[in-house]
Amino acid sequence: MVTAQRTLTINAAFLQEIKEDNRELRHLLDESAALMERLRGAIELRRAAEMLEKLRDQLGMHFSLEEAYGYFDDAIDVAPRLSRKAEELRSQHPQLFLALCELVEEAEQLVYHERPSVDAGDLSRGFTRFLRQLQQHEAQEDALIIRSLNEEIGGGD
Repeated sequence: MVTAQRTLTINAAFLQEIKEDNRELRHLLDESAALMERLRGAIELRRAAEMLEKLRDQLGMHFSLEEAYGYFDDAIDVAPRLSRKAEELRSQHPQLFLALCELVEEAEQLVYHERPSVDAGDLSRGFTRFLRQLQQHEAQEDALIIRSLNEEIGGGD
């Protein structure tokens, strides 16, 4: 009896691009978190707004790379039972991106004194919530990829 087995292909150039993207995203997340912890005056608010804009752009690139290259697609072909989780995670991208866009808007409103009901503490707390959600999302993506790789090579049994 012949058994067809599908293999997971890993493109080295794609992995390098994702690695560089992840490095830049982590760097911006770390810088943003440190800045948000000490957010006080007008100068720091302006820096926070600029940092959040950079982070927004990088997160958009990060999600675009994941979706454009279909980094889950081969893994799901190998382990189709994981497709539901992959779709759930993929569907979180627009929600997370929108949450960050809202933080950018809040920061800009603070810089230009357009929203007196929001203060730096609100922005900082909002960023902390966003960061926690993003970290959970990324951890779940990592776990899904590892699980699909383990199932492909038989490490999951």
